Amino acid sequence: MSKHKQRILVVDDEPAMREVLEVRLPPWGFDVSLASNGEEARDLAETMDPDLVISDVVLPDVTGLELLRWLKSGNTHRPVILMTAYGSIDVAVDAMKEGAQDFLTKPLDYVKLRAILDEARTLADPEQENERQVTGLGPLVGSSKPMRALYRMIELLGQNEASAIITGESGTGKELVAQAIHDLSPREGPCVAVNAAAIPEGITESELFGHDKGAFTGATSSRPGCFEMADRGTLFLDELAEMPMILQPKFLRVLEDSKVRRVGSSHERQFDVRVLAATNRDPERAVEEHRLRGDLYYRLNVFTVRVPALRERRDDIPLLARHFVQQFNRKHGARVDGFRNGALELLSNYGWPGNVRELRNAIERAVILAQRGKIGRRHLPPQLRRPGGGVRSSLVLPPGVSMAEAEKLLILETLEQVGNNKAEAARRLGLDVKTIRNRLRTYGGTPAGAPTPN
Repeated sequence: MSKHKQRILVVDDEPAMREVLEVRLPPWGFDVSLASNGEEARDLAETMDPDLVISDVVLPDVTGLELLRWLKSGNTHRPVILMTAYGSIDVAVDAMKEGAQDFLTKPLDYVKLRAILDEARTLADPEQENERQVTGLGPLVGSSKPMRALYRMIELLGQNEASAIITGESGTGKELVAQAIHDLSPREGPCVAVNAAAIPEGITESELFGHDKGAFTGATSSRPGCFEMADRGTLFLDELAEMPMILQPKFLRVLEDSKVRRVGSSHERQFDVRVLAATNRDPERAVEEHRLRGDLYYRLNVFTVRVPALRERRDDIPLLARHFVQQFNRKHGARVDGFRNGALELLSNYGWPGNVRELRNAIERAVILAQRGKIGRRHLPPQLRRPGGGVRSSLVLPPGVSMAEAEKLLILETLEQVGNNKAEAARRLGLDVKTIRNRLRTYGGTPAGAPTPN
């Protein structure tokens, strides 16, 4: 609890609601001011400068969204919670996009309201940051501000059926976000993940939509596609922007009709699937570059959920590192019990271009090397011990090298840095995955030291 009472402004045109909140909020540590419309709310906000605001969406003179925009323009860090008797996912989406802290429907669940206010309190009062004990949500680990904002979006999505596009750099955990959304939803079916960039060209349609026996050479039996396997559940489509353009209209049609026809079949099968897509590209730029159809993007983009890079949430690195130590102690029969200060300092200062995936691999390596006791600097990968950390390249181009050879060296070096992830290499180099694949065929293989592709 805060050492001082925080100022909260309640905006609602219903006298009964104002009276209830005026009684309930002070014992929770708030000084309460009341307004019955937008004009009163603005006047009070200018004079009292509230720490938090709770406002109804439907007001006599302005909408709650209009008031939200005005309140956030004066103080972008002030938490604003909206409430309404008319629950609407469209309003919730708009509210979250405009910067609302959360969204509640009437009649209010006061247990939930208090939990939301406790969360909002830490944003309004930074002194309370260290009092929070949140360590994660489902498979996700982290208690930093960016992760708590992500958890709020996940919880909101878990309460509805809206599609979403999850964006973020490679290795940030986009599939874990999709799994967390699915786990919080009432859907009884499985969460089926498919990576559009990892499916070999020529069989993408079969993977997505399934095929009947004899549909093509090698189709010795019928096989359901991802939509059928995810029936009554969630389909997570990773690397959306890498889906072949020729398939995107069919994918959109299947989404619109909720019916799928297997390759080689004349029979349509009905399904009930919620689709979550992910990309490490900027999806709007992918549309502009004609890598992603605009109509498919807008069909999926009811929500955009951005997963923060690890360098944006450095406070979570020690927590994640200890989590992975426990995980790999069990896997490898080790008895590592922590880190020496120098090792934690290296972990916290490194740039982590591969994000959480790279951290996970580094901790697994360290646990295997250390086996027991504490992890020290010598157990960590060499790149962490280089001055400055981050991504460093051993690439040196001698004078007079041809452009073709320079391109080859650059592609192979980039692939090695990103663990042979062709989609991430393509993003960093400004190329498409097909170009990377074609170049590798020309070069005759994968970069030295890179993992064999799955």
